[in-house]
Amino acid sequence: MAAFTESDTCMLERQIKAAEGVRLTAYRCPAGALTIGYGHTCDRSPVDGVARIGDRITREEAERLFAMDLADSVWQVRRALPWVTELSPPRQAVLYDMAYGMGLGAPGVPGTSGLLAFRETLKFARSGNYPAASRSMLASRWARQARDRAGKLARQMDTGEWQ
Repeated sequence: MAAFTESDTCMLERQIKAAEGVRLTAYRCPAGALTIGYGHTCDRSPVDGVARIGDRITREEAERLFAMDLADSVWQVRRALPWVTELSPPRQAVLYDMAYGMGLGAPGVPGTSGLLAFRETLKFARSGNYPAASRSMLASRWARQARDRAGKLARQMDTGEWQ
């Protein structure tokens, strides 16, 4: 399979930034976590000077946090699912994007959230049954909550083409 190139990384960055949007003022996300920048969760990874709603960061700080969070998400996915690098870059990006947005989760823990909770999706993706992986993604609570993002990522998983 083709390696994940710098161009693919740029596509992934644009895709996640478009889905997340940027907010330089801290807010509570729907899950209740203090969040800033491109979906950076301050409760999980504190940011100097950001302790409550309304605290601010610069655009440069948002970009730095984004780069750190994206690198961490890719590393976590590759560590937990080493087979992911066998997928085409757009399909790898689906899993990296999902992990960025909802976290990796804990393997084998009932009721866990995050990418690893998508056991059927991951099973289908690993076996190359991309239409089934796409359908599995769309049948989730996540897809009902993040309709546009989930729809684009499901199409990307199914077709193997950037959306």
